[in-house]
Amino acid sequence: MKLLSLVERKKEKQIKKYIVENKESLYRFAYSYVKNKDDALDIVHDAVCKSLVNINTLKNIDSIKSWIYQIVSNCAIDYIRKNKKYVAISDDLQEEKAIGYDTYEDIDLQEALERLPEKYRIVIVLRYFEDMKIGDIAQILNENENTIKTRLYNGLSKLKIDLIDEEE
Repeated sequence: MKLLSLVERKKEKQIKKYIVENKESLYRFAYSYVKNKDDALDIVHDAVCKSLVNINTLKNIDSIKSWIYQIVSNCAIDYIRKNKKYVAISDDLQEEKAIGYDTYEDIDLQEALERLPEKYRIVIVLRYFEDMKIGDIAQILNENENTIKTRLYNGLSKLKIDLIDEEE
């Protein structure tokens, strides 16, 4: 076991505090990748472990949110690659409500979001459900800000078309 410097101990304390205060958001983000409760919990667990092991890679404590979300994103992608599957949604809405995780008021919206390709859905979830800025989303996904803006615009357009089609 390596000894942590004073700076690293302070970072560790802040990381732990952030994780505890935002565990539901981190879970929802992981869930948006795999659509499975247990897999999402495993991903968050792996991300927490990696964040604590790699404290030295956090250069600025003010960017802790985007740093942790990037770790969760990378863990989710690794999980999907490792399992060579994309788990289809198996939990029904009643189970989600009973657990108390994020539920959408509009079931049509939730279903339309689930039908979106992942690259659009992730950006929309981070922007509107996790209230992140475009710059933070770009950093998390290792993409250019203009790419994120384009995906957001295209994803919202697809979402709008899908919701309009459902109304008719």
